[in-house]
Amino acid sequence: MGDRVSASAKNISQSLRVYATKERKKINERFFKTGKGQYSAHDKFLGIKNPDVRVVAKKFAMIALDDVQILLKSPYNEDRLCALIILVNKFALSSEKDQREIYDFYMVNIDYINNWNLVDLSAPRIVGEYIFKNQKEKKVLNQLCQSQSQWQRRICMISTWSFIKRNEFDLTLYFAESFLTDHEDLMHKVVGWMLREVWKRNPEVCEKFIKRHYKKIPRTTLRYAIERMPEKKRLQYLKKTFLCN
Repeated sequence: MGDRVSASAKNISQSLRVYATKERKKINERFFKTGKGQYSAHDKFLGIKNPDVRVVAKKFAMIALDDVQILLKSPYNEDRLCALIILVNKFALSSEKDQREIYDFYMVNIDYINNWNLVDLSAPRIVGEYIFKNQKEKKVLNQLCQSQSQWQRRICMISTWSFIKRNEFDLTLYFAESFLTDHEDLMHKVVGWMLREVWKRNPEVCEKFIKRHYKKIPRTTLRYAIERMPEKKRLQYLKKTFLCN
């Protein structure tokens, strides 16, 4: 850690831009759907690959939270991604007291965590881990569940991954049921993803949920949830040839 550089957000932004290319910018804009009316229409991309963002984040691991906040307020996705990689790494290495500070910082700046790659990288490792260790904070997930922002609803859903990893599924299933009628396709995907994670650890629990809510489950959610099932069983769920309880 001693040879890593402590520097300002400006230094980090400059370091990131060394890796930017026009070709990658076009790929990112297409992949993240930045067109008018699409889910990333609000976002801008410099054109940097994720491994290169991680290289810069590692180099500037000791940056202060004030500088992390400056990066988080950048209009460019890669700046915010770099800030969150630094924040995730800080959280993993911090004491309980410092983890509380990082969690609070994250929640104060939650409006800047506004694309799926930013949410998926950071929410399970900060929000999920903190709430698992401090379960009185579960009420925060209820607040996020009711947010008008699909990114905050996604933070809610994917944060339950920390519970899934400890074979605790109730919280995931509770919010999965709440989001079955969500109007955003990205929410359908993340719900299915978390159900798939439940299935990998306890197929019976996941399949019972799917059967109970089969009529309400969006097709996208179903496809994600059953992706790892044996082909015969997967087709039964797609064609509804299983026996419902």
